[in-house]
Amino acid sequence: MTPAKRNKQQVKLLPKSPTGIPGMDEITGGGLPKGRPTLIAGSAGCGKTLFAMEFLVNGVIQYDEPGVFVAFEESSEELAQNVASLGFDLNDLIKQKKLIIDYVRIERSEIEETGEYDLEGLFIRLGYAIDSIGAKRVAMDTVEVLFSALPNQAILRAELHRLFRWLKDKGVSAIITAERGEDTMTRFGLEEYVADCVILLDHRVIEQVSTRRLRIVKYRGTLHGTNEYPFIIGKNGISVLPITSLALEHKLPSGRVSTGIKELDQMLGGKGFHRGSSILITGTAGTGKSSLSATFVDAACQRSERCLYFAFEESTGQILRNMRSIGIDLAPHIKKRLLQFHVARPTLYGLEMHLVTMYDLIKEHKPKIVVLDPITDFFAIGSKAEVKAAITRIIDFLKMNQITALFTSYTSEEDTTDQTSVGVSSLIDSWLSLRNLESNGERHRGLFIMKSRGMAHSNQIRSYELTGDGIEIGAMDLAGRRTQPTSA
Repeated sequence: MTPAKRNKQQVKLLPKSPTGIPGMDEITGGGLPKGRPTLIAGSAGCGKTLFAMEFLVNGVIQYDEPGVFVAFEESSEELAQNVASLGFDLNDLIKQKKLIIDYVRIERSEIEETGEYDLEGLFIRLGYAIDSIGAKRVAMDTVEVLFSALPNQAILRAELHRLFRWLKDKGVSAIITAERGEDTMTRFGLEEYVADCVILLDHRVIEQVSTRRLRIVKYRGTLHGTNEYPFIIGKNGISVLPITSLALEHKLPSGRVSTGIKELDQMLGGKGFHRGSSILITGTAGTGKSSLSATFVDAACQRSERCLYFAFEESTGQILRNMRSIGIDLAPHIKKRLLQFHVARPTLYGLEMHLVTMYDLIKEHKPKIVVLDPITDFFAIGSKAEVKAAITRIIDFLKMNQITALFTSYTSEEDTTDQTSVGVSSLIDSWLSLRNLESNGERHRGLFIMKSRGMAHSNQIRSYELTGDGIEIGAMDLAGRRTQPTSA
């Protein structure tokens, strides 16, 4: 039997309405279905109303698509106040006739007394609002209030179908929010079946750490990401943090970047690291991971390159004092705005918030070099899998922006030299391993290059010292005694 052949005619892709929410359009393949309704379901406080409002505001500002927001619980004044902290000026958009907020008050007692329930009044009211400003987007928040007086499931399902069909006939891209039920995705357990796209928001607390997750339950007519994606509500609104959807298509900058140590540059083919690469420095306590990082940053600032240093264990003042002990003065770079420190304990907030804070500071400061010291501290707020996923996202983000990234990672004396606590060594371009070595009753520091992609590099274990004039690298003889600096 001859297998049926697929039609070779060009398939017409489902048109999309971009949300403008960072990361969301990536995992949906371009946004929400254009001219169709989307259901946003979730428990209280997970961000449903904000998601709907941001969809409308971004539609006006970024895509010149006016919108109508129908609220059943909050007035326009309350909504404007709630989102003002995120930089959304709803009153200004209303004055420009780009946005309409219609507060519809529904009294369940009145419906129960009369026994009448008809959506025609809502359709007339909503249709007038859409036509008056030429709206392309609509949000309705929340659907339970609209149908709470209908105990009959058959009538409820019919009315839901009628509402969704009416929105489709109007040709608007619509978001309808719904509360989660006890044993169902939504309160009535019917909304998800009549919507073309269903997105589930979740707000959970695990070991006293609050996290939000987003999942696309269904999306008719298009491929989409199916994983759970972390998202946060920050000062600029919602940001979705995809990981598996990121494409490895970033451009590679040309050139090399010096480590700040002549002998280490020689060990790396004479020119240092590849610009735009990811670098990992691992080592036990006291081996000089932060000192190597500071030396790298100091050299970059001396080349007038902007640097951003994320420190998770020490204050800025403590870092400056400690580095002056080895002859590195970072204070002048701070005064010249070449170097910026961001110091915070990992436990200050969750992994997602740390990531978005990093993204915002990187976009604001526009550095050439970024340091995270140390990434192993994130285990205080996440599992190994979660920390690895977070570091993977930041590595991809930095590479897409052609930023050279340096990470430090603590290892214990029991760890083998070919493993890291975080488990991201396969994603790293260059890996330096630092060790404390003991010989003849003395402790020596040893450095070697585990790997450095795309360049010839030394395979020697080299000794080094932290001196008042910086880091000095020599060679290690069989007795473990340091010799004078030599070339690789």
